[in-house]
Formats: sequence, structure tokens, C-alpha cells
Amino acid sequence: MSHPYSGTWVAEDGYFRQHILPDGRYDEARGASDQARGGHYEIDGNVIDYWDDAGFTADGVFFDENTLFHGGMIFRREKPQQS
Repeated sequence: MSHPYSGTWVAEDGYFRQHILPDGRYDEARGASDQARGGHYEIDGNVIDYWDDAGFTADGVFFDENTLFHGGMIFRREKPQQS
């Protein structure tokens, strides 16, 4: 279930990161931790709904293909590293 919004999204402060995986799962990273929480998500139009494995729910809105508003923060799509 690949989605155009799959990828890594980074908050402006660089501390929070959302890894939106193509299989319908996500990992949230904080600071040095690559996986602070995780769960599944669903996307309808430009709205993403999150359900973490502990029962917490949240949502977000994609303003465009590179900008996500989630948890009161702006996230930008991380560009893939060039090799």
C-alpha cells in the first residue's frame, strides 16, 4: 500500500521525525531515539490519522507534497540522500 506521502518527515526543530512507511505503519522518532512510538496510519485525501500501538490517536494535514502539520508542528519531507 505505497502512498505518495510515504517517507521521512522532520519537524522544523529536527527533534521529531515521522517515518511514514509504505505498508501503512509509521515510526515516530525523537532526538537520538529512532523509534519513540509506532503504529498504523490511514490517509484520506490530505488528512492522516494515526493509531499508535499503545492506543494513542492523532491526526495531521498535508498542506502539499512536502509539508505536514501534525501535533502543532510543521514537518518537512526529508530529501533522500544522494549517493
